[in-house]
Amino acid sequence: MAFAQVVIGPPGSGKTTYCTGVHEFLTKIGRKVAVINLDPANDFLPYEAAVNISDLVTLDDVMENLQLGPNGGLIYCMEYLEKNLDWLKGQLEKYKDCYLLFDCPGQVELYTHHDSVKRIFAEMMMKWNYKLVAIHLVDSHYCSDPSKFISILLTSLSTMLQMELPHVNVLSKVDLIESYGKLAFNLDFYTEVLDLSFLTDHLAEDPFLKKFKKLNEVITGVVQDYSLVSFSTLNIKDKESILNLMKVVDKANGYVFGDLEERSVNKLMSVAVGADFEYFRSAAVQEKYMDDPESKERQEVEEQLDALLKKQLHGV
Repeated sequence: MAFAQVVIGPPGSGKTTYCTGVHEFLTKIGRKVAVINLDPANDFLPYEAAVNISDLVTLDDVMENLQLGPNGGLIYCMEYLEKNLDWLKGQLEKYKDCYLLFDCPGQVELYTHHDSVKRIFAEMMMKWNYKLVAIHLVDSHYCSDPSKFISILLTSLSTMLQMELPHVNVLSKVDLIESYGKLAFNLDFYTEVLDLSFLTDHLAEDPFLKKFKKLNEVITGVVQDYSLVSFSTLNIKDKESILNLMKVVDKANGYVFGDLEERSVNKLMSVAVGADFEYFRSAAVQEKYMDDPESKERQEVEEQLDALLKKQLHGV
């Protein structure tokens, strides 16, 4: 039995950076880790890939020889890998005792519409005895734009339904979450995906987006009806943030329970009792990386009271 993370998400969401940071973190705490590069377009790797799909096929070769664009080329590469799973299985045999991180391509359609990636990992789970979890990274700064946040909700839901894996959605780069503007609501609204009617009402205030209100209501209704999407947060530069995410991930793929023969009622109960609620984690993240309007207002009131008290003490 081997445990692994399937790291997916749109281009620029931080998949390769995630694999690099998590590899370093897990190695330091004593876990034997190997990173598998499954992105044929990834020419520069900041980590040492234990297995590299470029040894089998590269996007540049496919585009040049078959006259395909980058999107069609990536689909061809994944289909080619699916046809040559014996190659992948042989490469992974060398790392049976490792915890694996699969660095996957950034083309969203591979996880929302196309079946090759889905079939590759289904084969690994059902026939190769791998315990997998999909880590779906999305840029946290999209939360500052309600229309973009709705789009990542729909993308996340589509990916969850298509991939059919234990799934953890992650708002990456949470330290930059307000880099494109202030959030309309507290962070837990976005991580827990609370009542989205507030979000559609907020969108209706925009003259351009007002005409799409019914469409947005239908989309958010679909997300809420499935009731599957929620987010963890991550700042890859913060060890505490990585640790909190690893707790969620290890529960999702079963690593926290160990091998079957190691499972026990006590271990299961300790995990249940020690569960961390995302609400409290979100509150801590908001306090660390975002301005808290209530705290700022309270601080201003306290400063005014201090000033008045000083005036009274000095007889002014």
